[in-house]
Amino acid sequence: MDTEKNGNTKSVDSSPSGRGLAEFGDSTPHKQGMMKNFIDSFKRDPNAHATPKGAVGANGKVFDVESAAANTANSPLERKLKGRHLQMIAIGGSIGTGLFVGSGTVLANGGPASVIIAYCIIGIMLYCTVHALGEMAVIFPVAGSFSAYSTRFLDPAWGFAMGWNYAMQWLVVLPLEIVAATLTIQFWNQGRLNVNGFIALFLVLIISINLFGVRGYGEAEFVFSSIKVLAIIGFIILGIIINVGGGPADSGDYAGYIGGKFWKDPGAFHNGFKGLCSVFVSAAFAFAGTELVGLAAAETANPRKSLPTAVKQVFWRIALFYVISLTIVGLLVPYDEPRLLTGSSSADATASPFVIAIQNAGISGLPSVMNVVIMIAVLSVGNSSVYGSSRTLAALAEQGQAPRFLAYIDRRGRPIVAIAIASVIGFLSFIGASDRSSDAFTWMLALSGLSSIFTWGSICLAHIRFRAGWKTQGHRLDELAFTSQPGVVGSWIGFALNCIVLIAQFWTGIWPIGYGELGPRGQAESFFSGGYLAAVVVLAFYIPYKLWYRTPFVRSHNMDLVSGRREMNIDQLISEEKAEQATWPRWKRIYKMFC
Repeated sequence: MDTEKNGNTKSVDSSPSGRGLAEFGDSTPHKQGMMKNFIDSFKRDPNAHATPKGAVGANGKVFDVESAAANTANSPLERKLKGRHLQMIAIGGSIGTGLFVGSGTVLANGGPASVIIAYCIIGIMLYCTVHALGEMAVIFPVAGSFSAYSTRFLDPAWGFAMGWNYAMQWLVVLPLEIVAATLTIQFWNQGRLNVNGFIALFLVLIISINLFGVRGYGEAEFVFSSIKVLAIIGFIILGIIINVGGGPADSGDYAGYIGGKFWKDPGAFHNGFKGLCSVFVSAAFAFAGTELVGLAAAETANPRKSLPTAVKQVFWRIALFYVISLTIVGLLVPYDEPRLLTGSSSADATASPFVIAIQNAGISGLPSVMNVVIMIAVLSVGNSSVYGSSRTLAALAEQGQAPRFLAYIDRRGRPIVAIAIASVIGFLSFIGASDRSSDAFTWMLALSGLSSIFTWGSICLAHIRFRAGWKTQGHRLDELAFTSQPGVVGSWIGFALNCIVLIAQFWTGIWPIGYGELGPRGQAESFFSGGYLAAVVVLAFYIPYKLWYRTPFVRSHNMDLVSGRREMNIDQLISEEKAEQATWPRWKRIYKMFC
């Protein structure tokens, strides 16, 4: 008899055939039907566990950090994501309406120069943040990722707040994106069909993808991201051709060479410094989801090999798909273009500067193609929202920071109860057909507005504390399989930039552009709907939890640097990598520095 890890025993098959000898009275083994297999797949994984009673939260007011770390480290989620899945999630997984449509509003509010400056600043912040996350996720590919790191390296109360903040962010994004997807249909439909039918269709599609498990999510994101990436590259090439005068000759003011004339008239900036600050939150919303690559590490077959490559791809995503594409947009569309502010929603393609640039050039047919890309981008973000919220809820439950039933993992490695909760929240999208939908969705959007800023700041701070604990406990950097390229300095830069964005949004929230015309009620609504509702939510989770459990801040010498740690022979890995790199041509060595 062999003893398994959980204490149970299993018999060893010693027969030459490998099938074992049938005991007296046993029936002949038979193959189960497809329907039976499907039903059985929803049963609890026999190796899975919910958080044991009393292990976390013992005596009512004690939080056991070590038990929480052990539970996330031993999560039975399936590890079926491959390197190509992770790379496409990193490059284009969260490219959505924030880039394709939301960039129109920020262009109108701040001007093209403000857009480039704000997106570059947020890009630098994200570059530092994702590298910090990558370093921790390679050595600790645990369920919950960054919220678990906040619990382990900062403060369990802050980890609790960050976990619920992140889960709620993605829970409200799903109905937002479902309704946004239906609104893209109106680009052709013009309101002739009932949107409820499309809401049901898109909701069923997203839920079905997630029921295929993490492999289904990975394959869907690979396809979605490939389409988005190709569309942006195509737009950049087309935009350059239009700008240098290669567009149709009968396109009026947009015929011939355009160059930088819109930077002179109407200008590069709009609304001064406040216009620049107003762009920050929209830019952060456009980058939201970049951190999903760290969350996916717990379900990746080989995070040591796949994750560093995916993390480095973020550089290209920021530089190529955001900064360069928006620079082209700023050259082709003036900030006083009326259509930038006429969109009925965040997914209205008529307000997309990408679509407007193509229409102004007099090119027919392509606006419809761009609208298809916007619809795919919206569905992609909706798909990611179910993945992000369900994995975070399950990880919170594993740490004893959410109801235990959310930690239910079925035989296919799916957190099926958490997926069901996320799917049920998605049915809120049916209020999109109501007359009050715009008000409801404004507040739902506000709930997710600054959530990413808090998440990214926590990642940087957790990395700073992790490095301090790593050094205090006698470890060296060369023991890490992957280290952040900007290092601890980069994490301090990322944390500082997150704080600057919060300050900038606080200022523009209290005194928004045109605040004199709003009145006291309008100013209050502008402050909270502009994103600071997320701050209220974070404090509402953090303060009561902190007071109830009285959790201490985690000291460097007390940090758990063992649970969930991937043990690797670093010297052997380095020698193997150096031997492989020696065979590479120079161009590949330079390429691999960034990819």
